[in-house]
Order: sequence, then structure tokens, then C-alpha cells
Amino acid sequence: MNNKEGNNKRGGSRPSSNKPKAALPKRAQGPKKPKFSAKAADEAAKKTEKKPNPVAKRPKAKDEIRLNKYISNSGVCSRRDADIYIQSGNVKVNGVPVTEMGYLVKPGDEVNFDGVKLTPEKKVYILLNKPKNFTTALDEGQEYRNVLELVKGSTTAKIAAVGRMDKNTTGLLLFTNDTDMIRKFSLPNQKSSKIYQVSLDKNLKFEDLEKINKGLVLDGHRVFVEEVSYIEGEAKSEIGLKLKTANVKVVRSIFEHFDYDVLKIDRVAFAGLTKKNLPRGNWRLLTEQEIINLKNV
Repeated sequence: MNNKEGNNKRGGSRPSSNKPKAALPKRAQGPKKPKFSAKAADEAAKKTEKKPNPVAKRPKAKDEIRLNKYISNSGVCSRRDADIYIQSGNVKVNGVPVTEMGYLVKPGDEVNFDGVKLTPEKKVYILLNKPKNFTTALDEGQEYRNVLELVKGSTTAKIAAVGRMDKNTTGLLLFTNDTDMIRKFSLPNQKSSKIYQVSLDKNLKFEDLEKINKGLVLDGHRVFVEEVSYIEGEAKSEIGLKLKTANVKVVRSIFEHFDYDVLKIDRVAFAGLTKKNLPRGNWRLLTEQEIINLKNV
């Protein structure tokens, strides 16, 4: 018996049919179940969690001022330090302790700071083109007058000079009651540039000019000079010096280090401010833009 016959006997023969076979019904498929993830569950819970409606902030009325700015304007500390005092409960408004950040003070409110009643002043910024024979010091006797005489009547605020100037130094001198700004320009790592015109007793040697340009060490401190050059059209004893320090003594010491006597120092630029339209002995108030620039340098 051959294999063909055997297969036919076991399987039997089926009549052929031309009718199409009915399609099998598709198995019903439900949505795929997502894999469980604790992280995904937490995120979903956060999305569905109802957040409380934000409390509407009261709009700032005219003449109102934030409490930390009010304190800073009084001159006792900076805004940042004022925030610390407010949070610690050491500030009272109309006799009530206030710890709310951003609290607004109205005209007529009485603010008590660490036991002292404050009387804040508006910030004032005055630029003077200082003449000779006036000094920022208060202990040089009656021979030389104080620079505050030159800006008398400019404001009723208690202002102070930013930096020091001796009687022989002339040029730009800034006055303000902004203690933050005074402190800022007193720091040794300040970033603003000042330009001085220095008059020497003799011509500055070119090799000495190059040494100054490279920087030098004075009293154990490194002094970085941004630029030094002869003033065009003037004698070689007239020198232009650009550096960041506001300390005029450093300018004088640079040239004395090379055995030159300094006859005169004139500050012609201070942190972007110049003497343009400001005659010697005159002063003016800074513009709003100049104040912004000073705060950002």
C-alpha cells in the first residue's frame, strides 16, 4: 500500500465545494491595561488634586510703599536685612507686629523698627564737580572747608560723600543718603571704572608708564590698572589713568612709587558719569536712568 492510498483512507475524502467559507468572528479585545507605576500614579494624583484658589493681592495704592523699602529708605539697613527683621517679628506698624513679606505701608503709618520709630527719607543722588581747597574730612581744622558746603540747600536729606577726596583733588564726587550705594562703592572688588587726569612734577618716562600699565604691588596689595596713557596734546607730565578704585590715595601712591610728585588729580569720570555740562563747583541731581545705571554696575 502506498502512502497516498493510506492517507486517503485515514482522512477520507471530502466533497469539494465552491461556497466561500464564513469568516470567523473576531475575538473581542478590550483596552490594554497600563502597567502599574507608582511614579505615574503620584503624577496623576497631583494633576487631579484640586489646588486652592489663589488669594487675590490687594493692588498697590498711590503713595504706598513696601515695608522693607520703607525701612531701607530710613537708612538703618538694606532691604535684604529688613526682610530678616520683618520675619523675626521685630517690626511693628501702628503698634502691631508685622511678619508678612510685601506688606504695604500707607502714608501716616507709624513704623517701629527694633524699638525705634522710623522717619524714612526719599533717596537722593547728587553729583558735584569739586573744586580745590575743599575736603571730605571733618577733622582738618578751619583752613579748608568741607565739601558739604558746596551742596548745601540741594536737599534736606542727610547725605554723605561716596569715597574721600583731599583738598588738592578735584572732579566728580557723588553724594547720597543711599547707604547701600555708599557701601557698594567702598568695596575693594567693585566693578565700575573711574578715570583720573593726573598732573606730575616732571614728564613720565615711557618705561615707567609701561610698568604702571602692567599693574604693581602697593603695601602688599596688587593694583590692577585698566589703562594708562599720555594725554594727547598735553605735556608728558599730564597722564590719564583708568582703574576701578574710588580711593584717590591709591592714584597718588601709584606715581609716588616711581618717585614722581603728584601736583593735581582730577576725576573726570565716575562709574559712567562725566563732567559734561557741569562746571567746577557746581552740582546737579542724577537722572532716573543714571541712578539705574549706578545700581547695575
